[in-house]
Amino acid sequence: MEDSQRSGDLILVKKRENGIACITINRPKALNSLTKSMITDLAKAFQSLNGDSLVKVIIITGAGRAFCSGVDLTAAQDVFKGDVKNMDTDPVYQMEQCRKPIIGAINGYAVTGGFEIALTCDILIASTEAKFIDTHSKFGIFPSWGLSQKLPRIIGVNRAREVSLTAMPLNGQVAEMWGLVSRLVPPADLMKTAESVAESIIGNHEDMVLRYKAVINDGMKLALGNALELEKKRAHSYYEGMDPEMFVKMQKFISDCSKKRCLVP
Repeated sequence: MEDSQRSGDLILVKKRENGIACITINRPKALNSLTKSMITDLAKAFQSLNGDSLVKVIIITGAGRAFCSGVDLTAAQDVFKGDVKNMDTDPVYQMEQCRKPIIGAINGYAVTGGFEIALTCDILIASTEAKFIDTHSKFGIFPSWGLSQKLPRIIGVNRAREVSLTAMPLNGQVAEMWGLVSRLVPPADLMKTAESVAESIIGNHEDMVLRYKAVINDGMKLALGNALELEKKRAHSYYEGMDPEMFVKMQKFISDCSKKRCLVP
């Protein structure tokens, strides 16, 4: 069942001159549950922003009192029996392929599919109103956007079992204590905090930000020994490609930072 809003109004994308792009899931009356067309539009939004050289950091949030309550179960058959293997219309896959840092500004309920979208962000900042809930076991839905594998790696397998097998809510305070979110802020400060973090990222070496995100994310898929080898391999490749001009730019950046005292907190 499609929402009475026009489909183009349900996934909002705003790009700013400072390099920040914000995606808002905008179906607040339905707690930002996702219809099939919204899932496609969300995937296309990330695909487009990933290819936009003017966009440096992406923030995703929700309108109203939910971040995203997952797939609209009134349209579940359309979603789960559709072309689920089409990666072009899979928002989580497109997020995973996105080179730009993604900040999740979790304003409220992040439920099941919405929880999985949150887990695909590189940095999570949560409002004190945030609640994370995994209802896969409650409604008989098999996870396919990564929740069963990502959550145990972040909060530990025993805690993840409790969250997923009980389907009990995980509030923002506990999420911060368990390391799921990096910052917990009052609702009024959520977007301001997310934008501040984004600006801090944008102020750094753009190419290295992209490379650093990639080596962290790729390394997390490997055993530690293999991940360390991956880091060395990419570091050596990077150093071999550095020319004298790059070293001059590095020294200038360090000098400018020293003058502005940006090397210390």
